[in-house]
Amino acid sequence: MANLVVHFEIHATEPQRLVDFYGDLLGWRFTQFGDMPYWMIDTGEGAIGNVDGQPGIGINGGLTQREGPAPEIGAPVNGCNLVIGVDGSIDEVMRRAVELGATEMMPAEDMQGVGRVGYLIDPDGNGFGLISPTLSDGTSAMTG
Repeated sequence: MANLVVHFEIHATEPQRLVDFYGDLLGWRFTQFGDMPYWMIDTGEGAIGNVDGQPGIGINGGLTQREGPAPEIGAPVNGCNLVIGVDGSIDEVMRRAVELGATEMMPAEDMQGVGRVGYLIDPDGNGFGLISPTLSDGTSAMTG
């Protein structure tokens, strides 16, 4: 298991705000790591728990206290971008995210051979993407 991404981190100015946002939006579970301003993120069944874990289709991560200012809206991506695979309608997940305080960065669009893809900015200014193999008409991106 060499050179695989096995963990991600989200930086938060107000950690509880993002714990609530991602928990409500995606069903992720958060557990604070002792008294530190760090929360382990369990993304659900199929995730790799740690580098010794069983191979899965996703990874778990962490949420940590931001050490500087939050990214400004409209600023270019600085660092890595997180893209989350979702079941069902990306459009519905994006609508729910906006209801929970996110901002649409790039509307969902169909990409033949890839899937339906859209991007959001979470309530603390972090950009992230959503992807589903199902296109807007309900067909698979891998057909046709």
